Amino acid sequence: MLAATRRIVAGAAATALFTGLAGLAGCSGSGGYGSVPGPANGARPAKKGALAPNSAVRLLGDGSTAFTGAQPRLLKPKRMKPGQQPPQFVVFSWDGAGEDSQRLFSHFRKVGRKYDATMTYFLSGVYLLPREKATLYDPPQHSAGRSDIGFNDIQGVRDTVRQLRGAWQEGNEVGTHFNGHFCGQDGGVGNWSVAEWKSEISQAKSFVKNWKTNAGLRAEQPLPFDYDKELIGARTPCLEGRTNFVRAASELGFRYDTSGISDQIWPKKELGLWDLSLQMVPVPGRAFETIAMDYNFMVNQSGTAKGDRALHEYWGNQMRDGLLQAFNRAYHGNRAPLIIGNHFESWNGGTYMRAIEETIAAVCVQRDVRCVSFRQLADWLDAQDPRVLEKMRALKVGEEPKGGWASYLTARPSTAARAPTAMADPTAPAA
Repeated sequence: MLAATRRIVAGAAATALFTGLAGLAGCSGSGGYGSVPGPANGARPAKKGALAPNSAVRLLGDGSTAFTGAQPRLLKPKRMKPGQQPPQFVVFSWDGAGEDSQRLFSHFRKVGRKYDATMTYFLSGVYLLPREKATLYDPPQHSAGRSDIGFNDIQGVRDTVRQLRGAWQEGNEVGTHFNGHFCGQDGGVGNWSVAEWKSEISQAKSFVKNWKTNAGLRAEQPLPFDYDKELIGARTPCLEGRTNFVRAASELGFRYDTSGISDQIWPKKELGLWDLSLQMVPVPGRAFETIAMDYNFMVNQSGTAKGDRALHEYWGNQMRDGLLQAFNRAYHGNRAPLIIGNHFESWNGGTYMRAIEETIAAVCVQRDVRCVSFRQLADWLDAQDPRVLEKMRALKVGEEPKGGWASYLTARPSTAARAPTAMADPTAPAA
């Protein structure tokens, strides 16, 4: 149970969080992953944003998506050797992935390539639905055409699709942040049934699988993946409605959820899904911790996206330093994956975007650190010995294994002599 002194603000962030922050290239190195395959036979890489000319492309549906083979730059997970120290995973993820005039999506794809990292983009389905077609969206407990984050225009759909295409080709993951981003009591996702969640998921997939028809952009290249297979995880709006969402996601074959709140410990499965919840991290100079997300730092600092300009730099530094403190206590302690969530935004002068970029630059280059997507983290977890994961899960926040990793992960249960147990009387009645 989380400490009562911690300030938890799940965060609505329900405005049109539509300003890009994204992608990254595959991580290299060892420590639980194989190498990244490069172009075969010296072949030239495909033109940026274009499908590889020699790939076996099979268009799906109206051509909005296509099967193009295995995703490039995914790292092959390996089971740890006995006593091996686990890698330090860091997941950067973004709610409401879309490209608008601020070009943050394209900017952070460059950041990712620079620091050899991959991320997860939780796409809001309505960002691929032009406002003229708004009534195609029939949200649970709301009238058709309603969305608390609005819809896109044709150019916005085109720009977002191009960024999603390039991001996936760089090894990043495309998840979902669903559609209308409804929070609170009046029809909010916290009140949705399992069936309503399934409807929302189905519609999110539909908008991705039919963006060409809906936006009239038939000359554009398809997204290079089958979204029915690509979509394996999500984060719910405002971190609400998780209980019924997880039930729906489990029945639909999802592999993880990141809609909860957790301490920095190793994850476990719930209803067959990895619980990769957002984590509590320090707020330097304050007596509480908060969720590792830009919105939560903003609420605890200014309570508004347009706070005192004189404090913008301080607030950004505070978030960056809090994330670095969280990283260091894991890196030098239990090595639990660090889970960070953000939005594509410019709150308080963009100070949180700077904080994230500086965090990426500081942590993704360190030894044994793997900045990966949720998909790649789930792949690695599935490849491990469950008994080893259980031992790692027993370590508390920042706790270093006694005697070192080799001793801790290879130690056998105590075989101390026990007093002989009296033999049961076969004539005695069963308990």
